[in-house]
Amino acid sequence: MLKRETISKAIDGSDSSMGSSAALRLISVSGCLLLLCGSSWGNNATVPLVIWHGMGDSCCNPLSMGAIQKMVEKEVPGIYVLSLMIGKTVIQDTENGFFMDVNEQVSFVCNQLSQDPKLKGGYNAMGFSQGSQFLRAVAQRCPDPPMKNLISVGGQHQGVFGLPRCPGESSHICDWIRKMLNSGAYTDIVQKHLVQAQYWHDPLDDDLYKKHSLFLADINQERVVNETYKKNLMSLNKFVMVKFLQDTMVDPVDSEWFGFYKPGQDKELETLQESAIYTEDRLGLAEMNSAGKLVFLATNGDHLQFTQEWFNDNLLPYLR
Repeated sequence: MLKRETISKAIDGSDSSMGSSAALRLISVSGCLLLLCGSSWGNNATVPLVIWHGMGDSCCNPLSMGAIQKMVEKEVPGIYVLSLMIGKTVIQDTENGFFMDVNEQVSFVCNQLSQDPKLKGGYNAMGFSQGSQFLRAVAQRCPDPPMKNLISVGGQHQGVFGLPRCPGESSHICDWIRKMLNSGAYTDIVQKHLVQAQYWHDPLDDDLYKKHSLFLADINQERVVNETYKKNLMSLNKFVMVKFLQDTMVDPVDSEWFGFYKPGQDKELETLQESAIYTEDRLGLAEMNSAGKLVFLATNGDHLQFTQEWFNDNLLPYLR
């Protein structure tokens, strides 16, 4: 049986590893074929689960997403779990978490889900770190098959404005990414080829962000309100957001609950409920909250660190 601490520390280590092709040598992952990433067919009493990993991780790392998949399969007998691989190999999957246009990734996943007969009746989705906002884009853009519950584990739904922690041997890679973001996050070449730039949210230049952000500004309805996005997100049964109270990776951590800095400065924060996206109800979040569809969970711990007991008590009920 897996030790509780093993899961949280392994996931946290994988998600915080930053890299380019050369840096991938620093990331230890195990190979798997896409068809092997899913479990068996499942039974009629369970809802399938789709998982999207975070930055620096892969679909099938036995110490992170692989461990989560096995844990869920043990706790929910017969469940079908699909851990998404973005690309044809584990190495491609990990690389694409840094360098593949997020909109292309979402389209890739939407196509994959629509062709999976095991998902035709609907599925629950669980995203880890950046995989959370990517799955929200799937919910808003691709309603077939229908997503039932969306669980965001440390996702950054209002983006990030900093990469404060970058430990270990890959720190120089983090420094390079940070430099690219600080010097030209909204230039065409950086937006198109650096994943983290596509959810970089600069509160000091809100107009620049709204105009040039290829991904986050679109799914957050910053330019125009796409009523289809709103309708599709509101069709969720539950939208669960997990915030890590001691998070040293996500800046600001309030983004995990859809909060962010107030526009024009980077000191004072505002909650989701105080933000324009809520007061104008551009995504239907206010209506969802009134209907009891939004769930805000918090746990003491650093980014993606939680115990198996906490996972079972707080997240499993949304997977059964």
